[in-house]
Amino acid sequence: MLFWRYFPDLLAVRVCEPNFELNQAITLSPRFPPISLSPMEGDAGILDAFELHYSDLVLLSSSSSPPSTSVASQERLDSISRTVVETLGPGGHGLLAVIGVPNAGENSRKLLSFARKLALVEDDRRRCILKDHGLGTDVPLKNPDRNVSAFAMQLKYSSLKLNSEGLNKEAAKFSTDHPVAVQTSDSVEDEFDMLGDAFKLLGFCMMQLGLLLAKVCDKAFGGNELECSMLESCAAKGRLIHYHSSWDRLILKEVVKLKSISKGPRSKHSSCQNKARKSEDMVGGNADTAFRTALKGESTRVIESGATSCETPVPSLWQQWHYDYGIFTVLTTPIFSLQNEKLVKEGNEVKLDGHTSECYLLDGHTYLQILDPVSRKILSVRAPPESFIIQVGEAAEILSNGMLCSTIHSVSRPVERTNSSRETFVVFLQPAWNKTLSVSGLPVATCTREIDSDHSIDKVDEDVNSLAYEIQKMVPPLSARLKEGMTFADFSRVTTKQYYGGNGLQSNVKS
Repeated sequence: MLFWRYFPDLLAVRVCEPNFELNQAITLSPRFPPISLSPMEGDAGILDAFELHYSDLVLLSSSSSPPSTSVASQERLDSISRTVVETLGPGGHGLLAVIGVPNAGENSRKLLSFARKLALVEDDRRRCILKDHGLGTDVPLKNPDRNVSAFAMQLKYSSLKLNSEGLNKEAAKFSTDHPVAVQTSDSVEDEFDMLGDAFKLLGFCMMQLGLLLAKVCDKAFGGNELECSMLESCAAKGRLIHYHSSWDRLILKEVVKLKSISKGPRSKHSSCQNKARKSEDMVGGNADTAFRTALKGESTRVIESGATSCETPVPSLWQQWHYDYGIFTVLTTPIFSLQNEKLVKEGNEVKLDGHTSECYLLDGHTYLQILDPVSRKILSVRAPPESFIIQVGEAAEILSNGMLCSTIHSVSRPVERTNSSRETFVVFLQPAWNKTLSVSGLPVATCTREIDSDHSIDKVDEDVNSLAYEIQKMVPPLSARLKEGMTFADFSRVTTKQYYGGNGLQSNVKS
């Protein structure tokens, strides 16, 4: 089962390290106190994402202005529309933040609270949970050294309320049907009951945000190419992601050790219930025995959450540099878990001591970073808590003939805080797999995205340009992946293959 099932103190919201600072001027949910992590590593600049209020997004996406709209109000909306297009276009950074979405904070917290639990639960138990809720995975979850755990589901447009009141109605219905319950150590069997519903509720909300933004862009460009391309796909992909701390990886290694020691004969026809019961015995009610076995032979041993594995170095990036290749990528602002925990064995006694604190970052850092195509500098993206970041993908760039522009990006790890993990939820909006793509209307610069490695004025510019050049070398330009008349399926397959190797086939997720 889960470690905190038997160590309930891990759920306490408490900060133990003296370097953490609390800012009373910022009010967030009591469950997620404002906590300051270390600043972004290196000389990364700051990009404050353009903030688009949900109410303005709804008005901008409307096919006609309300009769009561004043001249001043219409001019304000026109100005916002121009800013949106500029922000997402070649002269901008390819992303913005939508704020003021109804029930955004509550619904995000409901879903993100499952991420770390799913990442650390024992394999057989997790397999049953995912099956029960119609989820799959697109990462190798049996690898204890993995940086990421992800859980995916197809979200169908046929289930989406395509109107401006959809978010409020669906959120109200969900809250009525699923009142928030206080989890106790006795309710562990039910702790994942809301997983599938929470996944769909937040996923449909984010799909609607993407569709509304597509309408805004289509109105600015003329036509309805982006919106129709999304709807023709019939479904989007939702992905719940847990970015592992070094402590998470050490815990998973202990589980692997334990499993290799405790693994016994198993019936080929054992049910999910039997598998879950076995995993509960192994990493559950007999937790003291489990850790004692894993640490057998050492009279005293302390593993602290600040420790790192000497076998596997901690990488500086949770996710490598890449372009998204769909139309829009919609993601929640992340929540970070700070693990101030340790595994202690003294004589024959073993215990897990410490606390885990979940928070939004005080300084607004998401640890999403982009490479600015103009300044060639790495910029750290800041966005308000409980907002949704929408990024432009390469398919939108192609379908808009370069009027929208995707930006290369990565997810940085706070290397000074190796005991911090990161949770987020992402929805990928894309064209139908059989959608034919054309390069004839694309600017040459869009296809090549070349950076002149010889450009330098002084040592600072030379260093900045060299870093940008090295990043661009790792990511193949659009011209190397897109050919005239390619379907989106072919384009995604080639892109995935060139990014990650292998046959490039997309991972199947359950609908």
